Amino acid sequence: MKASVGNRVLMLLEKGSYPQHCRVRREARTLAAAGYQVSVICPSVRGQPWREMLDSVRVYRFPAPLAAKGFLGYLWEYGYSMAATFILSLLVFLREGFDVVHAHNLPDTFVFIAAFYKLLSKRFVYDHHDLGPEMYYARFGGSGNRLVHHMLALLEKLSCQLADHVIATNQSYKTIEMQRGGVPEERITVVRNAPDLNYLRPTEPDPHLRQKGKTIIVYVGVMGFQDGVDYLLRALRHLVYDLGRTDFSCVLVGAGDALPSLKQLTEQLSLADHVLFIGWVEYTEVARYLSAADICVAPEPSNSYNDRCTIEKVMEYMALGKPIVAFDLPEHRVTAQDAAVYARPNDELDFARLIIALMDDPERRQKMGQVGRERIETGLAWSYQEKCLLEAYEALNGRF
Repeated sequence: MKASVGNRVLMLLEKGSYPQHCRVRREARTLAAAGYQVSVICPSVRGQPWREMLDSVRVYRFPAPLAAKGFLGYLWEYGYSMAATFILSLLVFLREGFDVVHAHNLPDTFVFIAAFYKLLSKRFVYDHHDLGPEMYYARFGGSGNRLVHHMLALLEKLSCQLADHVIATNQSYKTIEMQRGGVPEERITVVRNAPDLNYLRPTEPDPHLRQKGKTIIVYVGVMGFQDGVDYLLRALRHLVYDLGRTDFSCVLVGAGDALPSLKQLTEQLSLADHVLFIGWVEYTEVARYLSAADICVAPEPSNSYNDRCTIEKVMEYMALGKPIVAFDLPEHRVTAQDAAVYARPNDELDFARLIIALMDDPERRQKMGQVGRERIETGLAWSYQEKCLLEAYEALNGRF
């Protein structure tokens, strides 16, 4: 079905590809199913064509830049990605047209592409995935260049103020958008990260893992420097060498900038016999590993970034009915409630003790898993959040 003028959406994505990026995939499919013409521009991963149609979504890809290292590396990554994205956006503009630029941050430099098209009377939707200034400090252990931090805050504020509508991932982000970004409340819609139960459901567990005859601890997700997998590894060190428990296997599913250093840390902590790195898997494979888990972990440390984030892996764990051990962060409490047990923030020994408590109490694990699954099914699944996304677009269209 060809969308009418006014209902053509161009999505911009730099941190990830399509359809691998779960949130972008869910939003694009939802809009396409509602009758919008959706195009996505993003980097490619190996083997992907530069242009294709997937589930009624037009996808345009550019060769992904090399992984950034250091300040100059990030300048190159974002400069190259913005140039490639802009060139492809011109192609989409000439081929099929669009009425809305829907930018998924990071980076917030998408605002310059959106500003160009606003000169041509296009609307701008700012999908605020990540707090750039806080993430910057989190990646560098709470320190960093103040000028860079200031520039990131300026880009975020510019994105908020130039946007015709802002999509927040939770109430914490909405508060920042109103207070720091100066966005009126009526121009913000909360669309939470949420699992799609049509694609994430219990399945036959990985047989190799279940054959180990041990408690299976699973982490699934990105392994960046801000994600706390190093905290998890140090907690496992306590588990083995201070608390005397070796009857477990910890499976780490995912990849990211910190992966090489995490593998080195595993060796340094003498945990190689207890930790298995799986690497990145397709979203369709995630359920197989989660279904094998006895306990799932969310080791993000407390800081100004993580305290405000809704961590998608937590809801994926809940969707599969798995009990969770996490540090006591505000948004973890909002999401998981009684589906998780909460260690003192950044206390790795306390994290290890809570793992043991669940290892030794299968009945409690089952009850926690049921709580989590029910929370997803009754309010947190994507089927509820997609209504919010469509309401945001209705509000946007209503003002033009």
